[in-house]
Amino acid sequence: MSQALNYQQWQALASSLHFQTHGLINGKPYSAKSGKTFPLVNPATGKVLAEMTECAEADIDIAVSAARDAFEDRRWAGKSPAERKAVMLRWAELIRQHGNELALTETLNMGKPIRDSLSIDVPATARCIAWYGEAIDKIYDEVAPTADNAVATITREPVGVVGIVVPWNFPMIMAAWKLGPALAAGNSVVLKPAEQSPLTATRLAELALEAGIPPGVFNVVPGFGPTAGKHLGLHMDVDALAFTGSTEVGKLFMQYAGQSNLKKVGLECGGKSPHIILADCEDVTAAATAAAWGIFFNQGEMCTAGSRLIVQESIHDEVIAVIAEVAASLQPGDPLDPDTGLGAMVEKQHMERVLEYISIGLDEGATLAVGGGQAREESGGYYVEPTVFTDVTNDMRIAQEEIFGPVLVVVKVKDAEEALRVANDTCYGLGAAVWTANINTAYRISRGIRSGMVYVNCYDADDITVPFGGYRQSGIGRDKSLHAFDKYTELKTTWIKLS
Repeated sequence: MSQALNYQQWQALASSLHFQTHGLINGKPYSAKSGKTFPLVNPATGKVLAEMTECAEADIDIAVSAARDAFEDRRWAGKSPAERKAVMLRWAELIRQHGNELALTETLNMGKPIRDSLSIDVPATARCIAWYGEAIDKIYDEVAPTADNAVATITREPVGVVGIVVPWNFPMIMAAWKLGPALAAGNSVVLKPAEQSPLTATRLAELALEAGIPPGVFNVVPGFGPTAGKHLGLHMDVDALAFTGSTEVGKLFMQYAGQSNLKKVGLECGGKSPHIILADCEDVTAAATAAAWGIFFNQGEMCTAGSRLIVQESIHDEVIAVIAEVAASLQPGDPLDPDTGLGAMVEKQHMERVLEYISIGLDEGATLAVGGGQAREESGGYYVEPTVFTDVTNDMRIAQEEIFGPVLVVVKVKDAEEALRVANDTCYGLGAAVWTANINTAYRISRGIRSGMVYVNCYDADDITVPFGGYRQSGIGRDKSLHAFDKYTELKTTWIKLS
């Protein structure tokens, strides 16, 4: 089972860790037909961790063929619900047992603090797989209310071969949110992890095999978006595609579906979530602290990050002072240190993008109240200070575009009505929050915000039992909860005429 180690122990374990740098197709380690590999860099040091196999179009074809064969011969879909449930539960337990290995791999690969990988990512991944395993034998089909001369059944069937493309910010959790319901429904899958953080994907697949998921049912193809990802989206033998990532790439997958076989597409895309704090909230310090963590957690590399803080003007200065204190306590540190709360940006290119947005904010006339620079340059890693802009207007680029880093923009408003108008002035609609002691205000704003998730007097509250997804350009469909099955199943009506 996973357990907390000290800094020296994590360093020692990291020096001896063996990475799985291959893909996995039909239950066997797979290297790209081209023989190509690409370097994986530790964001904390800027040094190469390993060389990962680079799958491309020909490799995607092989993986999809393996998945199709596995689906058609029903080696997984044909198992009883009780059998599939038992396998999924064994898989979840193996994830827990290998928690230290998986957490360390995640931290070395994408730069998040080890304490988060160990206490959040591993348990959430295992719980997701177990929860969908438990759901397998608890979902019933339907019988329609017909006349006495007919019986009409409505059955939920697996869609077939599912392509899964996940981002780099929560590699295991995002994969589990899609693998859980897709496999529980009886599908076969081809997973393309993000090229920045593919190392845990193959390990999850190996543990799935060990648990009893048959070869060919869960395939992994590391590679790049413009080659492997695009070909998966265009593939004529992929029945559904589930994607989490930027809105820009999500739109491409919609195009790929239209250009190929009109496959089902589920998208969880970007966000610029409004976090509203009103003057009548019961505890301004608690609200401001939650606002700080809502943007700085996971280095701000979260689609639900509360990146637009909308504050009633009478408490503005008090809120900023609390956030500045939290930021001071969250200076970037070595991700292997259990005391580190803020790690590294996933790659140099992304760090430079975040720093560019900070420059844009200054050019637009916003006031840099906290941070704003690169940190720990001597480490060779990719660190950005927790950053806060005040005097922001909602038409600025830093208020409208997703930065995906530890950069908070603060918009001052006069009252709740203005706060709601500003909150909805965005192309996104993923997460949102409002802090108020007035239940009428809380209800009115939570219903008025065009967003898939609204938190009242909290931020980013989470459980596998509730759906996750957004309105507008934040995506289509939902991850988590039983609603996720809608993306990976088809409804069949069978009408039986009785004599």
